Amino acid sequence: MYSEIVYDVADQVATITLNRPAQLNAFTNRMMHELIDAFDTVDADDDVRAVIVTGSGRGFCAGADLSGGGETFARGGSDVQTDVGVPRDGGGLVSLRIFECLKPVIGAINGAAVGVGATMTLPMDIRLAAEGARFGFVFARRGIVPEACSSWFLPRLVGISQAAEWVYTGRLFGAEEALRHRLVRSVHPGDELLGAARAIAAEITANTAPVSVALSRQMLWRMLGAEHPMDAHRVDSRGIAVRGASSDAREGVTSFLEKRPAVFTDRVSDGLPEIFPGWEPPTFA
Repeated sequence: MYSEIVYDVADQVATITLNRPAQLNAFTNRMMHELIDAFDTVDADDDVRAVIVTGSGRGFCAGADLSGGGETFARGGSDVQTDVGVPRDGGGLVSLRIFECLKPVIGAINGAAVGVGATMTLPMDIRLAAEGARFGFVFARRGIVPEACSSWFLPRLVGISQAAEWVYTGRLFGAEEALRHRLVRSVHPGDELLGAARAIAAEITANTAPVSVALSRQMLWRMLGAEHPMDAHRVDSRGIAVRGASSDAREGVTSFLEKRPAVFTDRVSDGLPEIFPGWEPPTFA
């Protein structure tokens, strides 16, 4: 089905593995399309409750494939055009698709994550790194600028000062520095990384209601751009009113009182309740 990623589902967790190991999983236009398609598959499959993204071989993703030489970036960011004739940034298309995902996304960063290899992880909900992983927002060193919506995501994750240092210098830094500045949640020996990511995914799949998680994920990310806490209060109030009357809410309370595991039956594929009235994603113009 795919040639540059591997897609696998086990125990309600989809694992997406970037799969160009000889090139340290360098990002291509084909990889972009395959990643977007894989996240479409994730959202359509109720048997998938969480996603792990990792890389094959020694690297996570070494950035854009530079085999085209000095003209690599001259053709624009992807083969996707806008109605005003500007090529869409391929990393941005992937980041936006991850942002819209209905399932939690965990990055298991097993090696070098440079350029788009770093920025594509920013809209993932939880990032874990292997001890030998290295990161770099190297765009200024290549004569370009940050992409994949990272000028929005990165300062929100690590603060504007740290984001500025990493972007302006374009230097590489290790997993411990990434941990210190909260770019990653935790650092693990390489052979324990996927196990740690799967443990987090299992905690989600075993104990939570899929529709509640899907709504919560959108609430957290969308409210990063809200102007006032009242925006969150409106969304929270609608969410509690709708989900409070659901069969999942009754099951959640009843199972707690009966001291047994909950069995949630509401499905993401049936559609999410509208708790963001009037919210529409901006279009490219």
